[in-house]
Amino acid sequence: MGTAPANHGEQPKAGARHVAIIMDGNGRWAKKRGLPRAIGHQRGVEAVRRLVRALEPMQLECLTLYAFSSENWKRSIDEVDSLMNLMRRFIKSDLAEFVANDVKLKIIGDWQALAPDIVEMLEDALSQTANGKQTLAVALNYGSQHEIARAAAKAGEKGEISAETIAAELDTADLPPLDLLIRTSGEIRLSNFLLWQAAYSEMLFVDTLWPDFKPEHLAQALDDFAKRERRYGGRLAEPTNG
Repeated sequence: MGTAPANHGEQPKAGARHVAIIMDGNGRWAKKRGLPRAIGHQRGVEAVRRLVRALEPMQLECLTLYAFSSENWKRSIDEVDSLMNLMRRFIKSDLAEFVANDVKLKIIGDWQALAPDIVEMLEDALSQTANGKQTLAVALNYGSQHEIARAAAKAGEKGEISAETIAAELDTADLPPLDLLIRTSGEIRLSNFLLWQAAYSEMLFVDTLWPDFKPEHLAQALDDFAKRERRYGGRLAEPTNG
């Protein structure tokens, strides 16, 4: 019989504490409308804004978003440049709102390898939002296999490689265990995202393209999650007859 992973030490709650989303479908959303991919990415940012503003009423402790993977560098130079510029504009335009709404920004992945001006902007944003009550974790230049390899190497340097010591070195070590992972656009794969963390998470794959994803979609997913029976590899107790 399997056991729950090391970072599930707390008694699981009915309500999700930590939700992660693979934000997929910006390009297809734009293509369906005969628009440039850049417009799809812009509308995707608007979807992010809607969800961040809904964090407090949904009582989520953490929302993690897959914004830019380590594999996304393979896209065209124009598209990568467009995404980087969009990131710059988002940080400038939304940082004050994050601070005002007690949202703590966290970045996972090799984000310090991004352009120096973006790194500086992110460092400032992390500092200004450090005392926020709810966390928005953004995966930038992120690849889960590399994250696990780095964590295992760090654990080895400290003298012990185990599930517990690796988990303690992951980018998400200070976040609640992952409860629910959602992917939009109808694709059914994890794309090198939170592979370790998703070991015992629930998963939901929806057809909605990311720019059309709204807080109502997340609210419904959270309602459905609360009805699920999470066993962590075990079995529920069988009813007994008196």
